[in-house]
Amino acid sequence: MKIIRIVVPTPLLVGTVNVYLIKEDPVTLIDVGPKTQEAVEVLQTALSKHGLDFSSVKRIVLTHAHEDHCGLAKTILDKAKNAKVFVHEWETGHLFGRFDKEENKIMLRKVGVPDDVIEQMYNFYSRIRLLTDALEEEDFQPIHDEGELEFERGVLRVFHTPGHTPGSCSFIREADRTLICGDCVLKRITPNPVLSLDPFDSKKRFASLEEYLFSLARLRSLSPTLTYGGHGDPIYEFDEIFNRYVRAIDQRQKRVIKLVPKSGATAFEIATQLFPEAIKHDSQKFLAISEAVAHLDYAVSNNKLAIEFNSNGVEFYRPL
Repeated sequence: MKIIRIVVPTPLLVGTVNVYLIKEDPVTLIDVGPKTQEAVEVLQTALSKHGLDFSSVKRIVLTHAHEDHCGLAKTILDKAKNAKVFVHEWETGHLFGRFDKEENKIMLRKVGVPDDVIEQMYNFYSRIRLLTDALEEEDFQPIHDEGELEFERGVLRVFHTPGHTPGSCSFIREADRTLICGDCVLKRITPNPVLSLDPFDSKKRFASLEEYLFSLARLRSLSPTLTYGGHGDPIYEFDEIFNRYVRAIDQRQKRVIKLVPKSGATAFEIATQLFPEAIKHDSQKFLAISEAVAHLDYAVSNNKLAIEFNSNGVEFYRPL
């Protein structure tokens, strides 16, 4: 099985994104990049080098539905012949904007985000959402944990690896333990446990960090020899990255717990202390809040902090 990494530009702070071409029957793209003309041209050029074009693509598989990974799905689908998009059923960003549901605003208010900051984030996202087109339900098919993506010469097994997003998925070629894992594992940065609604109950939020640590351990148990992430270079020493991640998460967890005063604090207040510079920038506000919420929720689940509500339903974290 030939896996070809295509480095596609994005206009986002994260830099380039990796798209993976599986040049086997059926020709498959794992992730597609953002909807920009530059990304289209780079992807077209890369495909042509291998004697292919968009009409050659039979299957688009999404690791998750963030704009830098899924943005061109509809564009390619319109150019391809009888192609389908495959994505985990917990991943809803491909159907509608991630912030479009009123439940998202309620979730942000619940963690103490002021209305003016919510408005700033929504204004920023209104520009980011231009990097993708929503898909219709008939455009995609669900993938499931332990399922298989079959090719003429080999199989990729699906592993549901929630954490970065609820529906994040990874794919392994078990014959040589080659792993493609989207933003679950990256060489130079630690993935953000993005604040998300629970896929089963929109009145709750997804336990992103707890789920992420489980996913990370699960991938480690596969003993991958070569790991292709959603950004940056391939990883040849998975254990080294795993141990670095665990240390970094543990250090941040301890810091977050120390930041919570006896009088209590909201997740937004902790985020402003944890990331005082990032919280000032529109492109970083949501990620900073996500990181703070993830660590605070994880501390509560481990009985390191308690959570209470004020009369407006806003959550306050307190030391035990």
